Amino acid sequence: MRNSLKIEGQVKTYLKEDELPKAWYNVRADMKKKPAPLLNPGTGKPVTFEDLQPVFCDELIKQELDNDTAYIEIPEDIRTFYKMYRPSPLVRAYFLEQALGTPAHIYYKFEGNNTSGSHKLNSAIAQAYYAKKQGLKGVTTETGAGQWGTALSMSSAFFGLDCQVYMVKVSYEQKPFRREVMRTYGASVTPSPSMNTEIGKKINAEFPGTTGSLGCAISEAVEAAVKQPGYRYVLGSVLNQVLLHQSVIGLETKAALDKLGVKADLIIGCAGGGSNLGGLVSPFIGEKLRGEADYDILAVEPASCPSFTRGKYAYDFCDTGKVCPLAKMYTLGSSFIPSANHAGGLRYHGMSSILSELYDQGLMRATSVEQTKVFEAAKLFAQTEGILPAPESSHAIRATIDEALKCKESGQAKNIVFGLTGTGYFDMVAYQKFNDGEMSDYIPTDEDIAKSLAQLPQVNG
Repeated sequence: MRNSLKIEGQVKTYLKEDELPKAWYNVRADMKKKPAPLLNPGTGKPVTFEDLQPVFCDELIKQELDNDTAYIEIPEDIRTFYKMYRPSPLVRAYFLEQALGTPAHIYYKFEGNNTSGSHKLNSAIAQAYYAKKQGLKGVTTETGAGQWGTALSMSSAFFGLDCQVYMVKVSYEQKPFRREVMRTYGASVTPSPSMNTEIGKKINAEFPGTTGSLGCAISEAVEAAVKQPGYRYVLGSVLNQVLLHQSVIGLETKAALDKLGVKADLIIGCAGGGSNLGGLVSPFIGEKLRGEADYDILAVEPASCPSFTRGKYAYDFCDTGKVCPLAKMYTLGSSFIPSANHAGGLRYHGMSSILSELYDQGLMRATSVEQTKVFEAAKLFAQTEGILPAPESSHAIRATIDEALKCKESGQAKNIVFGLTGTGYFDMVAYQKFNDGEMSDYIPTDEDIAKSLAQLPQVNG
């Protein structure tokens, strides 16, 4: 039996509904060196509004290209929808602290208190809103673990839009119940790569039996959008507009910490394409950029898909089919197909251009962790804090535990804040494999990565 726990402060900190952010924060406005622009793959020149118009909603293109407006107003309809599940709690992990015997103070921002089960709803509802406002019939998208597809399905149903989801094949097979939630909301769900698109057929021919990747699914969803009148493509991570919408996470986190009179020393987020990490850290990075405060910011990625820690900072295609614009980012190469790793939402070959530039400037650091160690951390967190975490979130939990144990050795009482992006109740196949001792770690070889990086497009910049 654990020793009795003395809780000296409040466990959960909630903002009031009228304290919800009224504007998203655009960290690019405070960056002296801006992220490199997206390039048109045909001309090699920075993309224009007109270049993106066949693919994205008009208002979202404006947000994507806006490097200068620090705060962009959140429309009232979106703020009203946010009240279904926001503000989300900032939780002091007293029970985890006790189990670790650490002097560190651990806080987590919990984004799983909604039907979609994750932070993805913050951007999904915004993108669906702008699609409806433009008078579109429907949207297409990709999804890895299924959180983004679920969030977009829910948002599309709310606004009466058709929703077509291309789900990474390995996740489609491992997570049938998340697939059924999407279908319940009215979305069509197709395993990717499929035989429904020309790009899907090409990828299947080139990589027979492939389990897919987010890069593959993106290519298919873009093709589907372009070929159907009245449809546009929406993306759940990576893009500037997505990190903008997700800044509500960091804005709420900062406001809650201020209420507690706590300054974060270390902020940790899992990193796949960058939506959660960018949303969580943007307001804190803004303070660093303006010289108002300093923070240690840590990105945590899977060892099976280590774009920050083993990738190259270069222009690359955002998708495997090479139909999307080129982005300068830390990348493993658009042809890199990750192993069938259970953290489906982190199986992307590249990283947000914003985060890539911040990382390149030394404003944040990164680490990679093996899957079995991630699930060890997830199990301890579930046993102590009472929430079954998503595999993606558990990468941040792993790093948090490691950092808290360092504090135990040093005696430092650091304030550690991490993003708990969502719940893992649809990830039971992964938990079963871990509990049965059938989970293994696959780490790509230098040769694997070099082979993919050798196919990077030749771009000056």
